[in-house]
Amino acid sequence: MKALSQRRRHPLAIFALMILGLLVTGSLYTLATSVNEARADTASFTASDVEQGQKLFVANCATCHGMNAGGTPAGPTLVGVGAAAVDFQVGTGRMPMQMQGPQAFLKPPQFNDEQTKQLAAYVASLGAGPAIPDPEYLDAQGNAAEGGELFRMNCAMCHNAAGAGGALTQGKFAPALDGVTPEHIYEAMVTGPQNMPVFSDANIPPEGKRDIITFLKTIEQGSPGGADLGSLGPVSEGLFVWVAGLSVIIAFTIWLTSRVS
Repeated sequence: MKALSQRRRHPLAIFALMILGLLVTGSLYTLATSVNEARADTASFTASDVEQGQKLFVANCATCHGMNAGGTPAGPTLVGVGAAAVDFQVGTGRMPMQMQGPQAFLKPPQFNDEQTKQLAAYVASLGAGPAIPDPEYLDAQGNAAEGGELFRMNCAMCHNAAGAGGALTQGKFAPALDGVTPEHIYEAMVTGPQNMPVFSDANIPPEGKRDIITFLKTIEQGSPGGADLGSLGPVSEGLFVWVAGLSVIIAFTIWLTSRVS
């Protein structure tokens, strides 16, 4: 007992316990994340969808992503990105890219809905990943107030508090969210396209994502406070008031002095 007590008081005992605690916490987090991803990958496609999707992939995507989607120096691997990533990138026209650059630009889609589904089916067959979201989370009937709070905490630093977008580093940017479909908003959150982080169900649950979509669709209807001033937030509003007020004061001062003279 005395020897055991001495070992408990060893100077490295606390350090060892901290390391053990971090390892256990990390393992549990990894397990929870993988469970969420596995649960998300529930989209079902037919064998014909996968076959047709593979043909489309080889003809249009293999140059950058490789014949088996394993990646090349020109494009990343697509194994494990899931159907949601394909539906977002191809459905918004970002892929295939017109040219290499800091990030892919929004443009008219090259493939129709059926072809996009087939491409998503093929990529989904390569490995588990986020699936195309369930329609119940895309109805924009959630809690807009809760969604606004989640958006400001997690998204506004890049996309602006009103979803107007903003500049990032090295020629990259966070796009404006006005007019983006609920499906693509949800898919962007679960796949983290380009510079965007991934918001798994462990970070923001599906109900929270639904609330964010509701908030974005609510503010699309117009600014409840009057002129939105470009939706640049309190800085632009304060600057406008300051410049306008100062201009009125200067004009009034000039008018008074001219009358005196």
